[in-house]
Amino acid sequence: MFQVTLKDGVIKSFDAPVTVLDIAKSISEGLARNACCGLVDGNVQDLRFVVDKDATVSICTFDDADGKKAFRHTASHIMAQAIKRLFPETKLAIGPSIDDGFYYDFDRETPFTEEELAQIEAEMKKIAKEDLALERFTLPRAEAIAFMKEKEEPYKVELIEDLPEDAEISFYRQGEFTDLCAGPHLMSTKAVKAVKLMSVAGAYWRGSEKNKMLSRIYGTAYPKAADLDAYLEMLEEAKKRDHRKLGKELQLFALMDEGPGFPFFLPKGMVLKNTLLEYWREIHKKAGYVEISTPIILSRQLWENSGHWDHYKDNMYTTVIDDADFAVKPMNCPGGMLVYKLQPHSYRDLPLRAAEIGLVHRHEKSGALHGLMRVRCFNQDDAHIFMTPDQIRSEIKGVVNLIDSVYSLFGFKYHVELSTRPEDSMGSDEDWEIATNGLRGALEDMGMDYVVNEGDGAFYGPKIDFHLEDSLGRTWQCGTIQLDMQMPERFELEYTDKDGQKKRPVMIHRVCFGSIERFIGILIEHFAGQFPTWLSPVQVKVLTISEKSDDYAKKVAEELDAQGIRVETDLRAEKIGYKIREARNERVPYIIVVGEKDQEAGKISLRSRQGEEGQMDLNDFIGRIKAEIAERK
Repeated sequence: MFQVTLKDGVIKSFDAPVTVLDIAKSISEGLARNACCGLVDGNVQDLRFVVDKDATVSICTFDDADGKKAFRHTASHIMAQAIKRLFPETKLAIGPSIDDGFYYDFDRETPFTEEELAQIEAEMKKIAKEDLALERFTLPRAEAIAFMKEKEEPYKVELIEDLPEDAEISFYRQGEFTDLCAGPHLMSTKAVKAVKLMSVAGAYWRGSEKNKMLSRIYGTAYPKAADLDAYLEMLEEAKKRDHRKLGKELQLFALMDEGPGFPFFLPKGMVLKNTLLEYWREIHKKAGYVEISTPIILSRQLWENSGHWDHYKDNMYTTVIDDADFAVKPMNCPGGMLVYKLQPHSYRDLPLRAAEIGLVHRHEKSGALHGLMRVRCFNQDDAHIFMTPDQIRSEIKGVVNLIDSVYSLFGFKYHVELSTRPEDSMGSDEDWEIATNGLRGALEDMGMDYVVNEGDGAFYGPKIDFHLEDSLGRTWQCGTIQLDMQMPERFELEYTDKDGQKKRPVMIHRVCFGSIERFIGILIEHFAGQFPTWLSPVQVKVLTISEKSDDYAKKVAEELDAQGIRVETDLRAEKIGYKIREARNERVPYIIVVGEKDQEAGKISLRSRQGEEGQMDLNDFIGRIKAEIAERK
């Protein structure tokens, strides 16, 4: 007999080995019907996985991230099966699940057309109706290679040949179709009813430009048609909110062929950016930070000392100055180390919170560039906090509260992930344990829910990542807190402790917005360009009904400007309806219309985002909008 501990702490006893699916059935038939995979002692396992000893087991449905992956991975196999039925000469490459869907890479002489995607989708739905069981089996490496050669699948052969000699190779069979795969998968094709193939793109085999270009088909899948419809509606709304489209329409920024990945900010974009930075400086001053600025180009020796030259060089831009190697900074951290070393420090000086809006450059492949979301240069709102070990938890809590206040202001929900030590890392096991426990302890002290992201920490320390959710339900990774005991060691940072001994400070790297540019892109899409009044590049637009009111409109605009309100006028000889529509398209929060009657009464006619508000006194409006801006509503 052995015991299985479930997610809610309930313990079940079994006399004989059971599968994960059997465990789900023992809980409820409904759960078993919806099960996609399981977590056994923290490891993702197939529903077919046999449990024969004491273990902790969680059943994952489509509502869980791992369940979604298993569901959509099965969908990718169904797509591959459909393509082999319709276009049997096609060769299979790889087909993983990804965020919001799946893809599969195929080798075919001619790219797939939109009409063919519709055919494939129809065949996928047919396969789902066939209710084909997915059966897992394994083969020794040599037999697996022979099996794939017999099926004339050269890409699968290459993948197997890269595996160790003693590896046991797993396959999944569904009907006449078999694919090389580690799983996990659903028990049957039946559940994958709601599918949509989204697009076709080119993709090099194994991501290398030296290899053949394959056809990559992207798709998504849901258990229910209603959920798929809601997702597709969200995508349509996202297209309308695309920050690249709105950024151009609202004249915020430009992306040019002369600088791929290097955005140009236009006057209105600079107002938005600088307003964000004013807010950033205000909250950091209140939180006890000092602001610094470090150079963009620094010597190779510095980057070798920091570890970036060994761990990050492929993403760095380098140059030669006076016959010596230099690099454009991809991160602000090493410059912050040098600032700390400029003078001796006592424990009384700590914690020292040094913040920097630093322009960094990172080489991204051209195919990865995406508006402001993925660029090659950006401003990062870094801060480095130097502290004693006993200050770790309190400082992390302070940063968490700061980040929470920012996201709450913009109406973002968020979730937190704790990322642990990666394979390519620096430092001792002891340092990593202290650092990881420091982050974990702070989160637990605050009662915050978090997910552990094993092996995804920075090479110098574990981190807490904040994934914010926008108005469309999409998530973005922005804020991060990284605890680092390695750089203080590498740069020989010191402070004098109470006992007079020299000791190493512990350091936190943290960002709040993350990349300022990316955060602006997220805000554009989150608000669909309709920024809160305090953030809007133009807060009020004054429109005239006729040229007779031009002087009065200018006077109104001057009074608003004198009160620090960002205002523009539209004095063109156009119909007022046309001018109002244009102002609305520019997402201006308030539109003031003035005509002869307003001028005679010494008042204004106001339109807000809520609609027409009628005639009012200008001073009343000024008091209202100033309060709105001051409170950052």
